Amino acid sequence: MTKKPVDPKKPPEKCVLLSALLPDDPRRKLEKPLDELHALADTARVNVVGEVVQKREKPDPATYVGKGTVARLKQVVTESGADTVISDNDLSPGQSRNLEKALEKKVIDRTELILDIFAQNARTPQAKLQVELAQLEYSLPRLRRMWSHLGGVGFRGPGEKQLETDKRLIRDQIHALKRELKEIRARKEREVATRDAFSVAIVGYTNAGKSTLMNALTGAGVYVADQLFATLDTRTRPWKVAPRRHVLVSDTVGFISNLPHRLVESFHATLEEVLTADLLLHVVDASNPDPLLQAEAVRTVLEQIGATGKPELTVLNKIDRIEDRALLAFLERRLPRTIPISARTGEGIERLASEVATLAIRHEGLYEVQIDVREGAAIAALEALAEPSERSIEKETLRLVLRTRKRSVEQAAARARDRKRVRLRELEPPAIETEAALAKAELVASPGEKPEAAP
Repeated sequence: MTKKPVDPKKPPEKCVLLSALLPDDPRRKLEKPLDELHALADTARVNVVGEVVQKREKPDPATYVGKGTVARLKQVVTESGADTVISDNDLSPGQSRNLEKALEKKVIDRTELILDIFAQNARTPQAKLQVELAQLEYSLPRLRRMWSHLGGVGFRGPGEKQLETDKRLIRDQIHALKRELKEIRARKEREVATRDAFSVAIVGYTNAGKSTLMNALTGAGVYVADQLFATLDTRTRPWKVAPRRHVLVSDTVGFISNLPHRLVESFHATLEEVLTADLLLHVVDASNPDPLLQAEAVRTVLEQIGATGKPELTVLNKIDRIEDRALLAFLERRLPRTIPISARTGEGIERLASEVATLAIRHEGLYEVQIDVREGAAIAALEALAEPSERSIEKETLRLVLRTRKRSVEQAAARARDRKRVRLRELEPPAIETEAALAKAELVASPGEKPEAAP
């Protein structure tokens, strides 16, 4: 499939979908197990003209599906006039080659299809680098298949030498891209480390409504489309969750079942926001026929990138599309800490903001600031952080008590022209630090010995 802009005058490619459902595949129970692959094909602007599904105990080493299924597939391809076969299963280079030989048609697998979609949707230089790396790593073991048109003696002579040359060039490109992405990730880590705001990362299955939610929360203007992987780039914006209280919220690339491992690795820099977030908003499309399967796929990817164990709220989105509210009650029982919303209509957004504000406060301490009343810029910066719980003036000294983050109050106080006119004191540490200290004390306490409670 082409990765260039689609010519509107040229008819779209026609394809037949193929899938072998193995015993551990949860889609065996679904009435339409190829719905997601169909949606991927639509996103890639390919016209689906047929489907072939086989239930197998294990893959066939030569063609993944059995001989009878290959024969049936060839008949469907011939009758439908398809140009391409798209396999829902990842194929080895040999399996792809054997299927193409039997069908006399182009055969691509799920990973190649997703890479094609990513290539079409990559907008920023970083996303393009990540997609290019994933494509090169995918193509490297398949170069022989790409060179197979040479064949025979000629291929074993100059063709074989050219193949080795191409492999070496691709390896060099891969190393260069990895170095560049490593530098990008290091810059990203430094950028994130300098932030001093409660950070929220929106994660979820592709097309669950993450970008629509991002726009509803922040007015970010993120591109929204009813298709898979419409957004590949991370955007971070401030979100006002309460008066004088903002958090930083980031939209991330969508996940999908069996997300290619090389894509997860390539997009590690983009997923840095997830790894460093204080809170994950796991967006689940509550109107989807199988939201639990999608939620489990997201958890699998979070495990792959090492983001498990983070505080998480499950956002049940698209409730405006649900007629039977008993479904919501079922999902609330099966998924942790759920908040039903509609990002499109705004229903439930206020409750979500309130929950996030409550969690953000747990990362804040209570600080007393005494500052000369003539330090107007610093005072304005301090009072912009949060509503003071105490405010008094004695002679020429203003006393404020604020609940905020330590670095924030330090940065605001540093705006004073004369640092000697400012005194800062922590009255109460963040609740999250107190809980961590208690947990640590619990771990080191002797058997049968209870740790002392925090004062």
